[in-house]
Amino acid sequence: MRKLLIFSACILLFMVACGEKDTTFLITSEGVGKLDKISLVRDLELIYADDSIVKDTFYPAIGSRTQKIKVFEKGGKHLLTLTPSTDSIPTVENIQVMDARFVSEEGIGLNSTFQDIQEQYTIKKIVTALNNVVVFVNETNLYFTIDKDQLPENLRYSTSNIEAVQIPGEAKIKYLMIGWE
Repeated sequence: MRKLLIFSACILLFMVACGEKDTTFLITSEGVGKLDKISLVRDLELIYADDSIVKDTFYPAIGSRTQKIKVFEKGGKHLLTLTPSTDSIPTVENIQVMDARFVSEEGIGLNSTFQDIQEQYTIKKIVTALNNVVVFVNETNLYFTIDKDQLPENLRYSTSNIEAVQIPGEAKIKYLMIGWE
């Protein structure tokens, strides 16, 4: 009887463990993988205890506390680049996703295209920069950068505003960023 009880408990535990969704590389409105929106910069060493953290030692201006924090997986793969806020108790303000395994709940990641973005989100605005276009969406705090090399020839060197209809659906995402305020 006791063996049956132990066996049943093991089966139940196995079923519960299998039912949990792996969120190691999931991007949500409240978190990116192991990192939560409310995580403090001072806790990054604990959050990424199994990974490596590299902090920039270069300060661009006197009194500036902003520095980049890079998170690497054991083995050297670059996962994320974090920018802390300038608050008295800093949290993570911006995240640049460096690893294609990170995907949003809608399945959008670094391997996605502009068409994928359009199918999952409503375009809020597109900002034209010198070498890129930045796509902001309504539903989430994600924003996407597309290299102008992905655009038609007549738009690559243009500084005028680029509309969503001018961006080819197959244009690949160059950078995937998350901005938390």
